[in-house]
Amino acid sequence: MSMSEAKKKTGGLAGVVAGESAICTCGLGNGLNYYGYAIEDLANHAEFEEIAFLLQYAQLPNSKELEEYKNKIIAQRELSENLKTILKAIPKETHPMNLMQTAVAALGALEAEKEDFSNQDEKIIRLLGILPSVLCYWHHFVHFGKEIDFNSNQKSIAGYFLEKLQEQDPKEDFIKAMQCSLILYAEHEFNASTFTARTCASTKSDIFSAVAAAIGALRGPLHGGANEAAMGLIESFSSVEEAIEGVNRKLENKELLMGFGHRVYGLGGDPRNALIKVWSKHLGGETLIFKVSEAIENLMKEKKPNLPPNADFYSASAYHFMGIPTAYFTPIFIMSRVSGWCAHIKEQRANNKLIRPSSEYIGPSPRKFIKIQDR
Repeated sequence: MSMSEAKKKTGGLAGVVAGESAICTCGLGNGLNYYGYAIEDLANHAEFEEIAFLLQYAQLPNSKELEEYKNKIIAQRELSENLKTILKAIPKETHPMNLMQTAVAALGALEAEKEDFSNQDEKIIRLLGILPSVLCYWHHFVHFGKEIDFNSNQKSIAGYFLEKLQEQDPKEDFIKAMQCSLILYAEHEFNASTFTARTCASTKSDIFSAVAAAIGALRGPLHGGANEAAMGLIESFSSVEEAIEGVNRKLENKELLMGFGHRVYGLGGDPRNALIKVWSKHLGGETLIFKVSEAIENLMKEKKPNLPPNADFYSASAYHFMGIPTAYFTPIFIMSRVSGWCAHIKEQRANNKLIRPSSEYIGPSPRKFIKIQDR
């Protein structure tokens, strides 16, 4: 097989090594690791802020460092009056991912990063602090005409987001489930949105532009939007029997089922799935939603063992059991993955080379131009 034939067969750059990174490994036979730490250990024993610190500084914090880091993030929750004005102008019919992208792009204009990137770490902390505020402020304004404040006793991003979204103290189990989800989504090597962020950063663009570009890539249903699509699938069935019948029909019609399969994981499946499933079952194990989810998973194991569920499948129901609107599932992904994107932006900048791949031309052979009057 020629090189060009091999490329055509893999498609979508599958299997192509596009650069070096010390941040994450996934699908290499040892599951998912952030800077060498297994995702199981991180998800079961750490807070999201510990993982955000790890991704930003390449080491886990001690207790004092974590407390200081949290306080810095808390101090960055406020929205400026200019940003509030922009958010108020965005109609409620807008997809929340476009809202989030607009807010990040606006920050690039309102709170620009220094040209030499010397304050990049400050901007990363600003993004971690402000993104939950952006979504919650817009949500309450466009749906209820109310402007929320940003005061909270919640020290974690998970607790703060849940409190501000629902305007009540969140249940401890909800905070723990959200912590787990944020950790699982924080980083995933050269996925589509991360590679987009690195490509943008490789041009020496600012951090807000790179993150806004990444949000655009994450919006699609073949990437971050898969959790919304998975919820739509689960909610479309009114019984376990209907779900089995419906999924069988979709398989017969060769329809794509969101929440199953992953580009980099083999038959062992996505290690994040088992971790978030524990929380989905804990929060809603007796509900129809969970029973339908598990029935679909079991059917897929039987019919399509090469397509195990990925992190999106049970994340969808876990968010649902916390009372989070489906349209906000992927914006939550942003609140987490911004930590991974920014880690990659920093790494790209540290040893930068412009990312500019080539393509294999398949268009017409050279031909003579014909002037318009002769065509």
